[in-house]
Amino acid sequence: MEAKAKLFGHPVHQMMVALPLGLLIGAWIADVAFFATGKAVLAGVAYWNTIGGIVTGLFAAVFGLIDWIAVPIGTRAKRVGMWHAGLNVLMLSLFTGSLLIRHFVPTHTPTFAAFLSATVGLAISTVSGWLGGELVNRLGIGISSKVDLDAPSSLSEGR
Repeated sequence: MEAKAKLFGHPVHQMMVALPLGLLIGAWIADVAFFATGKAVLAGVAYWNTIGGIVTGLFAAVFGLIDWIAVPIGTRAKRVGMWHAGLNVLMLSLFTGSLLIRHFVPTHTPTFAAFLSATVGLAISTVSGWLGGELVNRLGIGISSKVDLDAPSSLSEGR
């Protein structure tokens, strides 16, 4: 099934998910580095990466919703997509909780609760990412109807 939200022939949702995941993983790594070194700048990196990850995650979700609405009701893809979306909402909620906890701490340093919330969110994103892969690689969501090992570039379509 082809994606409904596309840019230059490619699914926008699939392009967008790398940014929030990268930012949120980077935030978690910066927290670990902060705990290891005590350098406040790393807490700031984690704080701002978390904000960026949440904002871009919400942006990516809009395009995922557009594609999910087009999936036929009663299919496995619809159910897997619902779990994928639900876990992403939970993951973003956990990172938002982490952000709110650290927002009121001087220099936005992570507390144990903020770090635990982000860690659980990261673990959930792993499961959700696997489900996203299941949607694309196994169920063919977002795959062009013109799929072929020698298909022309999506930029050359219509010429």
